[in-house]
Amino acid sequence: MPYHVQLFKFFTSIYDHIFRIKRAEKITNLWKTSLLLILASALIYGWMAYLGIGSTFLSSSMAYLSSGEYETSKLWFLLGRVVYGASFAAAVLFVPSMIYQLITGIPYQKLIIMQQIVLSVLLLERLIWIPIAIFIGLDWYVSPLSFGVIASYIFEIEWFIYFFGAITLFQLWTIWFQFRFLHAMSENEKRTIWIFIILLHLLGWVLAATISFTDSYMISRWFE
Repeated sequence: MPYHVQLFKFFTSIYDHIFRIKRAEKITNLWKTSLLLILASALIYGWMAYLGIGSTFLSSSMAYLSSGEYETSKLWFLLGRVVYGASFAAAVLFVPSMIYQLITGIPYQKLIIMQQIVLSVLLLERLIWIPIAIFIGLDWYVSPLSFGVIASYIFEIEWFIYFFGAITLFQLWTIWFQFRFLHAMSENEKRTIWIFIILLHLLGWVLAATISFTDSYMISRWFE
């Protein structure tokens, strides 16, 4: 039985689609959908850069850069965010899929479908955050959708604020969804699936916090 990937229809009946994916012998439209998601991610991050989100360091460098150098810096920043968006999407789609395949034995293509849903939700979260950043001026790690706001009242060390800021309501939904998907597709024990999902997400939050903590220093040196 073939299964044709249609992301929007997936959300209308999640359990039905998971059942159909489990029984599917052939997956179609998989790589086209993956490519479109990677392109969408690149465009979203490029749009964010165009709007000036995350470019505070550029504004602070205006005093010692010529107009030409400043415009060049903005262009490099935009291109860098486009590349980052595409790389982020590719990593979300393919890296966890390989890890979960090693753990569960579920076919790789079926796991990519799971990660396509996860990536779609994460990109939706980015889109929702854009007006919050523009009109309210909140950084991603203190978004009202994350635990970063609470962490900012508890911790003074920025790394911890970034870490808890990476944990959002959307992230918690993806954890639930991955568990439902993997549990339906494999015969692994529930506890084993939960452990690996949480460990993988913990690793992602640690990486996000570490990259964010060092990002401003790396970027500022790049443009010195």
